[in-house]
Amino acid sequence: MAKYEFNMQRLFLRHILADGARIETDRGQANYLLNVLRLKDGDYVLVFNGSDGEWLAKIHSGGRRECALQLMERTREQTEPNNLIYMFAPLKHARLDYMVQKAVEMGAGSLMPVMTQHTQASRVNVERMEANVIEAAEQCGVLSVPKVLPPQALKDALTVWPEAHPNRKLLFCDEGEETDNPLLTLVQLKESGPPPLAILIGPEGGFSEDERTLLKGLDFVTAIPLGPRILRADTAAVAALAIVQATAGDWK
Repeated sequence: MAKYEFNMQRLFLRHILADGARIETDRGQANYLLNVLRLKDGDYVLVFNGSDGEWLAKIHSGGRRECALQLMERTREQTEPNNLIYMFAPLKHARLDYMVQKAVEMGAGSLMPVMTQHTQASRVNVERMEANVIEAAEQCGVLSVPKVLPPQALKDALTVWPEAHPNRKLLFCDEGEETDNPLLTLVQLKESGPPPLAILIGPEGGFSEDERTLLKGLDFVTAIPLGPRILRADTAAVAALAIVQATAGDWK
């Protein structure tokens, strides 16, 4: 089978996957396979769980409400988890959904919501974020499902950073940088042997001056610009992840 099988439906399962295993789907998954996708008894899907690779599974249907999946063969070996942490000030509703999905597509390994002084959303629906992570992984052939970390205040995250993330460099996307070009800083990082990285994107209103002062005073933080234009936070996420992956990340 090809490295990626784009013409076959993929389904995330919270089960151990092994040769010959037969897995009973829950009602939601059965409804999705049989009634939404209109798959039938004897059809095939690809399944994964984030740790046991990707498997070809045969559908055994007991009507329109129940089905089981018989694992036939492993189609892809499990990949290593991505090492990039994506930190962001949460947005509201659909734009947060979009941001989470794009972060998964762009290779984030962990998603960390941080509350800043200008954050628009006062609450974070972690379960909804996890559902969007899984949906993006299903649609884009991702095998290592990113983790969604609990939300925390930016100041708290920075306080524990050296102990929680030793030797990890935090790239702070700062609209106040004097230069518009992030490439020089990122290329220098890669040439010196890039450390583990995290990217921090602020809220729509930007970081406060107190937050910018705090960030610029930390030795594990490096400020980078994102070009000469003002970007919405969800656009900035895609731009930042792309430029980092292309210069100091895994786009080799």
